[in-house]
Amino acid sequence: MSRRPNPLDDLGSFLERLGREFDAATSSWNPEFTPRGGLGWSLQDREPNVDVADYGHAFVVSADVPGYDADDLEIQVSGESLQIRGTRDQTRDRDGASIIRHERQASTFNRRVALPDPIETDAVDATLNNGVLTVTLAKRQPADEPRRIDID
Repeated sequence: MSRRPNPLDDLGSFLERLGREFDAATSSWNPEFTPRGGLGWSLQDREPNVDVADYGHAFVVSADVPGYDADDLEIQVSGESLQIRGTRDQTRDRDGASIIRHERQASTFNRRVALPDPIETDAVDATLNNGVLTVTLAKRQPADEPRRIDID
């Protein structure tokens, strides 16, 4: 007797594919949309998870960016904001090998992190180690002495 196909066999891959399509659609409708929580789907390949620590004199932002090289990342700072962008190209060349399965894809992300205090844009350091990007941002120091302003 032949075995009847089970219609639920492909349900898992269908739901994963549906989740990716949903994430792509919602991010195009509203770039500020962050599906952390909600339906349990995530944009983790487009928005890395970050930690922000306040050390008094500086903020340290750590971002998970596995598979990205330093050349794939771009960091911009302004005022009270840090922006991290990443672009990873799809790798297809395998030196003449016959590809049996190809799941790794090109991906991009753009993550903006709001900081509670202004930062010195000239005093920012970034390192990438084992897929973790660490950005140290010195806080802007207030003027020590008050300045008198003349009225015209």
